[in-house]
Amino acid sequence: MNYKKTKKRHASLSRTGSILVLTAFFLLPLMNSCSTRESGSNFGGVEIGAITYSWRSMPGGIDNIIKYCKETGITSLELMSGDLETYLGAPENPIMKLFRRPPEPPAPQETTTPPEQQAASNPEAEPAARPAPQPRGRFEITDEMRAEIEEYNAEIREWRLSLPMSKFEEVKKLFDEEGISIHIVKFEPARWSDEEIDYAFEAAKAMGAKGVSDEISEESVRRLAPFAEKHDMYAVFHNHMQFAQEGFTYDTFVDISPNVMFNFDAGHFFGSTGRHPNEIIEKYHDRIFSIHLKDKTGPDTDPANTNQVWGQGQVPVEDVLHLVQDNKWPIYCDIELEYDVKPWSDAVKEVRTCVRYARQILI
Repeated sequence: MNYKKTKKRHASLSRTGSILVLTAFFLLPLMNSCSTRESGSNFGGVEIGAITYSWRSMPGGIDNIIKYCKETGITSLELMSGDLETYLGAPENPIMKLFRRPPEPPAPQETTTPPEQQAASNPEAEPAARPAPQPRGRFEITDEMRAEIEEYNAEIREWRLSLPMSKFEEVKKLFDEEGISIHIVKFEPARWSDEEIDYAFEAAKAMGAKGVSDEISEESVRRLAPFAEKHDMYAVFHNHMQFAQEGFTYDTFVDISPNVMFNFDAGHFFGSTGRHPNEIIEKYHDRIFSIHLKDKTGPDTDPANTNQVWGQGQVPVEDVLHLVQDNKWPIYCDIELEYDVKPWSDAVKEVRTCVRYARQILI
């Protein structure tokens, strides 16, 4: 099929100024609100949610996530398990210490005069360079850190297996009170023990979710599929750039189990292949549980495969949303905010902008 950008569905009004046209102008919003289904962040029958990873630059925690949902209008979530387990008192992963390294001290200045005053006293002088931000670089895992990780793995396993499911039900009530539903919990448990994988599915079910998600690989799919069947839930798998690899196809996984579903990342797909996401969505729509929405450049653009503010990249987000809407497929469409947030904004404001962007397409 030859896909083209979908045209705007709202016709512009004539400037003739007739009473009939003016009357239609003022009545149109009212007619739309009555005829088009909109509930929470469900617009025109399409569920627009978010993965909580979108707020990774903001203070974490369940209370904050609920606050961010209320501020953005989001009522449907793919919940990252870190905030959930931390809220319930899980021991801290020692690797997280590496992300809390104190910033590098600024280089010593030759003068104690602030740069602003230097510029004011000498307008012709070159502006003083600000200290460059220190890159994170690669973390070195020392033998001591490996020992800590091994100790942590044993500790977190014991903690998980001793935690009553009623604790998750209590957290679910917090979301329920605000009208927020959880459709996926991203535990990424494929490398856990059998008992911990059971825990992941039981916890996700207690949260009201329909599935547990992980990153896609044949090893992960085969590992989690039997547990999904056992718990009558879905094992949902997320792609990055795999479709750009020769021979990669969802066909490899669909026959493993009917409980295997996909979290199709339309942005990563387009950014790495340049192909229209709708070709995958149409073919596998009955196996796609959710779609990650983002905007990016394509593989042949400079810069290639780079996250962009929505509407400034090349991902046909509008086509994707209209395909789901027109076919009334029950596919969750989740915002994954990955572009750089400017200093004058924050992730909550940007997610809110993405919600409005999607709503404008669907209503």
